[in-house]
Amino acid sequence: MRSYNIIINICSIIFWDDIDKGALGAKFTVINKCDYTVWPGILANAGSSALDTTGFELPSGGSRSFQAPPNWSGRFWGRTGCNFDPTTQTQQGTCTTGDCGSNQVECNGGGAHPPVTLAEFTIGSGASQDYYDVSLVDGYNVAMIVDAVGGSGECGSTGCIVDLNQQCPNELKFSNGVGCKSACEAFQKDEYCCSGTYASPATCKPTIYSTIFKTACPKSYSYAYDDPTSTFTCTAPHYTITFCPSTTSQKSARVSPPETETETGTGIGDMPMIVNSSSWFSNIFDGVSPKSYSCSISLIATLTILIFLYLQFS
Repeated sequence: MRSYNIIINICSIIFWDDIDKGALGAKFTVINKCDYTVWPGILANAGSSALDTTGFELPSGGSRSFQAPPNWSGRFWGRTGCNFDPTTQTQQGTCTTGDCGSNQVECNGGGAHPPVTLAEFTIGSGASQDYYDVSLVDGYNVAMIVDAVGGSGECGSTGCIVDLNQQCPNELKFSNGVGCKSACEAFQKDEYCCSGTYASPATCKPTIYSTIFKTACPKSYSYAYDDPTSTFTCTAPHYTITFCPSTTSQKSARVSPPETETETGTGIGDMPMIVNSSSWFSNIFDGVSPKSYSCSISLIATLTILIFLYLQFS
């Protein structure tokens, strides 16, 4: 019985640690694995405060982190083909794709001009879960993947790692193939924009163009009402947003993992908790949802040592 109490107490600490992390909001780390410079842009939604910057230069191989407060919501994207004048105080210039109209490196509250790949987030507070997605509703300009690190719950990776610029239909190509427009942007018709008489899930359906995007990037939004397969949730994680992700990350974004009711902790440094109905471990946690806890390797090691000591000296 005492060993049972030890296990419950330690995993309760882990649970409250997750809540504490959520109370701090979320850390975002933006990584550039492209072989060229990307200028990320950041736009906070109405009611959310701006982060440390609204736009910056990120050379190939570079990374930069930001802390977002609880209940923050907003979006990240990559600007490409930028030309900013370093001799001016505000580094004036423009970008070929993803330009935010500020004529500066900082976007200063400006949104991305399509076509652009977007990473969108709504951060929870405390134990409430986050919502996140990668959207191609405004088109595509650069490969991107979002990973939820160290959280609890589903916490799947999402994004688009295929070079859609190479697969883009001629009628959607932007500026000599450096971007791929959405059908809405290209044709300005209600059936493609989910507007007018098509402004509901019942009337706005996938089109031949959104299907091209969805086939290439099955976890990304391909049109406005593509929610069931494109919105992801996680509780108290940190996030990495990677441009031109590696082969390892590409696999996770392209192939959906098998659904299971017995695994959690998909973040880096976490060990999935696997509960088998025939094992002694499941008997200890009988009645406790495996999705309520996400134990790190160090804490599992501590748990093992405590049980060993108890058995030795009891």
